[in-house]
Amino acid sequence: MIEDKKLDDFLPDKTTGYSKEFNIKNNYIQKNINKEDVIKCIKTVMDPEIPVNLYDLGLIYSIKITNNNVCVEMTLTNPNCPVAGQIPKNVGKSIEILEGLKSIQVKLVWSPVWTKDLMSEDAKLALDIF
Repeated sequence: MIEDKKLDDFLPDKTTGYSKEFNIKNNYIQKNINKEDVIKCIKTVMDPEIPVNLYDLGLIYSIKITNNNVCVEMTLTNPNCPVAGQIPKNVGKSIEILEGLKSIQVKLVWSPVWTKDLMSEDAKLALDIF
């Protein structure tokens, strides 16, 4: 019955994320991954509908790095985004190039809700938002 339906029943899967583990040999001297390296990778990922990278759009909420295990929490501009399943994968794939990476996990979160206030000044300028 229609009365039993919720808005979420009609939206794309919002639990989508991305994770991958890598085989790092114990005798391998690894470089420590830092936040700036991760940000540089994420800045190569563009929103498919807006000509601005995801980091400058303010979609990346946190980057945590522990022993070269990287965890990124991100959101989307709209939970009804038709490519919601692809964007976290694109972020993860961009980070996979880092030397010494043990694992990557990208989680989609929906709180806090994304607003234009989260955008960088560069992104606002590119989109003529003042």
